[in-house]
Amino acid sequence: MNHAVHNKIVSFIWSIADDCLRDIYVRGKYRDVILPMVVLRRLDSLLEPSKEAVLREVDFQKNQMGLVELDGKGLEDAAGFVFYNTSKWTLKKLFAVAGNNQQVLKANVEEYLSGFSANVKEIIEKFNLKAQIRHMAAKDVLLDVLEKFTSPYLNLTPQEKLDPDGNPMPPLSNLGMGYVFEELIRKFNEENNEEAGEHFTPREVIELMTRLVFEPVKDRMPPVITIYDPACGSGGMLTESQTFIQRETGRQADDGYIYLYGKEINDETYAICKSDMMIKGNDPGFIRPNSTLSTDEFSGTRFDFMLSNPPYGKSWASEQKFIKDGANIIDPRFRVTLKNYWGDPMEVDAAPRSSDGQLLFLMEMVSKMKTPDQNVFGSRIASVHNGSSLFTGDAGSGESNIRRHIIENDLLEAVIQLPNNLFYNTGITTYIWLLSNNKCDGKQGKVLLVDASRCFQKLRKNLGNKNCEFSAEHIRQIAGACAGMQSIEPVQDKNGEDTGIAAKVFENKDFGYYKVAVERPDRRSAQFTEARIAPLRFDKAFAVPMEWIYAQWGDDVYTQGFLADHEKKILAFCQDNGIALNTKSRKKLFSLSVWKKQKALIDAAQELMDAMGQDESKDFNRFTSQVDATLKTLNLKLSAPEKKAVLTAVSRYDETARRVVKKKVKLSGDKLETLLDHLGCRQTDLPDFGFYPVPDKKGEYRTFEPCPDLRDHESVPLQGDIHEFFKAEVLPHVPDAWINMDSVKIGYEISFNKYFYRHKPLRSMEAVAQDILNLENRAEGLIAEILGLDGVAVSGVDHD
Repeated sequence: MNHAVHNKIVSFIWSIADDCLRDIYVRGKYRDVILPMVVLRRLDSLLEPSKEAVLREVDFQKNQMGLVELDGKGLEDAAGFVFYNTSKWTLKKLFAVAGNNQQVLKANVEEYLSGFSANVKEIIEKFNLKAQIRHMAAKDVLLDVLEKFTSPYLNLTPQEKLDPDGNPMPPLSNLGMGYVFEELIRKFNEENNEEAGEHFTPREVIELMTRLVFEPVKDRMPPVITIYDPACGSGGMLTESQTFIQRETGRQADDGYIYLYGKEINDETYAICKSDMMIKGNDPGFIRPNSTLSTDEFSGTRFDFMLSNPPYGKSWASEQKFIKDGANIIDPRFRVTLKNYWGDPMEVDAAPRSSDGQLLFLMEMVSKMKTPDQNVFGSRIASVHNGSSLFTGDAGSGESNIRRHIIENDLLEAVIQLPNNLFYNTGITTYIWLLSNNKCDGKQGKVLLVDASRCFQKLRKNLGNKNCEFSAEHIRQIAGACAGMQSIEPVQDKNGEDTGIAAKVFENKDFGYYKVAVERPDRRSAQFTEARIAPLRFDKAFAVPMEWIYAQWGDDVYTQGFLADHEKKILAFCQDNGIALNTKSRKKLFSLSVWKKQKALIDAAQELMDAMGQDESKDFNRFTSQVDATLKTLNLKLSAPEKKAVLTAVSRYDETARRVVKKKVKLSGDKLETLLDHLGCRQTDLPDFGFYPVPDKKGEYRTFEPCPDLRDHESVPLQGDIHEFFKAEVLPHVPDAWINMDSVKIGYEISFNKYFYRHKPLRSMEAVAQDILNLENRAEGLIAEILGLDGVAVSGVDHD
């Protein structure tokens, strides 16, 4: 549509807020009236020409057919839309007959609203419009608002009209109505210091997405097409998709072959989207309210095309209870089957961290893809994300599992990096993911990364964060690059800076990596001392408050009822020191049995120290054997956790100590062959995997306790070999290290910075110095010109 017309309509509507609502509503509440009234006036203007036909149909059904409940289909046919109004009123008639009695006007308006079909009534309810009508009537501004919205200078109809001065007022198409909605939302949000444009995507981005999704298959469209957006906002992607298909294929809008589906959690934008669907003749029943993540509204339904710009950086913690039961994912949309390092299939979580749910929307769409045998091309998806979806999350995390599932199933066709500040509500870098489950032969097993960050033209005036846009040529270039699946080198301008588009083709496995733990042996020295065994008096979970309590009252704490008598003082100490105690932990802290259990432990340690002395040992295995023998001699019994607590308390890591042996194993015959096959190595390589042969004992091997503090993790390319990487990159630097193959996890990430980084050499000192001199000369010339000293030196600097 003509942007001048669009801006004129927006300005007129915007003025209504200042003219009628000032002092009645705070500025932040103007939108509560203006947006629903725009929707209402649009619907009303569409129904005006068929009003008499609808009233005749009502009379026919009631008086001639005797129907108690009206037939909606007959009324829709009379109205010419999938909605209608059975009251005698229109907004113009309401204004024309209104007097100065606001309460009578209010009653007439409420009668008018009650005459709408159920689908419009839901929109009215979502906007809470009846409450706004009552409030405006009470404040004596309802008539003023009606006058503005029925003004002969405002044309919200799809037909051209003349204003009272005889000037033509262009028609407002459905696309134009979408622009008006979105610009009003942007302006209201901007006024309120909210995120401008939170609920919609720039039209040129939608144009790019529709081209990416539809253009490659536009000649193979099925007879019936379904399109889905799980975060549809005001419906821009859905309606633009419909427009694109109709324009490119030549099919007519009334063929009834395109079905638009969507979900939207925000009531206001849901109402706008649903009204837009009704205006365009689409089935509004396919647009559903509430959260996509909480409820699988379209469970069992599969779609041909899906486009979305889901919220990113937004917490989904409030919806976890619908998706997870404790630590377990219960929603099948967010569980996938992946193979571990050895090829065994495992069901794993495909849910990101609770602080950012954008990848959940992508998995929602992936779960609703049609298989290629259900139509000629399967399903195609375009989804906008920020950078975190590409690389956040380590191997085995929900984010990495999602990327891995998508890439290993060859669903990812391309990722396009967009320019910064292209969207209204964010200046950060964004990306379009293009997915297909039926790639053509030339694209199978490959992914195209496109850097389109330099493809933009500047706006004359910023719109929120948005300061640039795509031109038609930019969209053509990007879509062409994705269709061609070929590498493209950027063009360099006269200053040597990259311009235009860049693209690189990768194999799927290029994004994968093994994450493996590299272990080093624990080396411990051990020694009984008073200082080392002292902490055993206190439960580790309550060490701070227990130590303070014991310092205050000593052995009195072991007296029955003593702790309860000092509860108030103890709780005050905990509160002052930021120690949070729930009911369970409070009970444990004041439990006499807990205190006595810890006292018994330190008493046992004291007996061991008295019996073994305080000599330091650098052979922890030998020291442990001595502790076992001493316990037996003293007839002391400690549980395994208690003995471990004592040994941990009296030992320290010491790089000069001997390695701590974990166990000895016999490896020969089938057992040895099974292990070698499992590890994929030769017998001489076993030390690299933590199995060290015992000298002079054939077939006997030692394994050592790993030191958690020295544990490191290495990322090995999926195309590489873990063992070869270890021998080349790790072993020369840490000869006592080994690979923990049981820790291996497979991860996937995509790094645009790594793939598109171009090194720029530093400028020479001579070039920098010359620039400084040139600037000095220019500055001297300007000063001389200002002072009228042309030709006179103003600086004594000698530049030679």
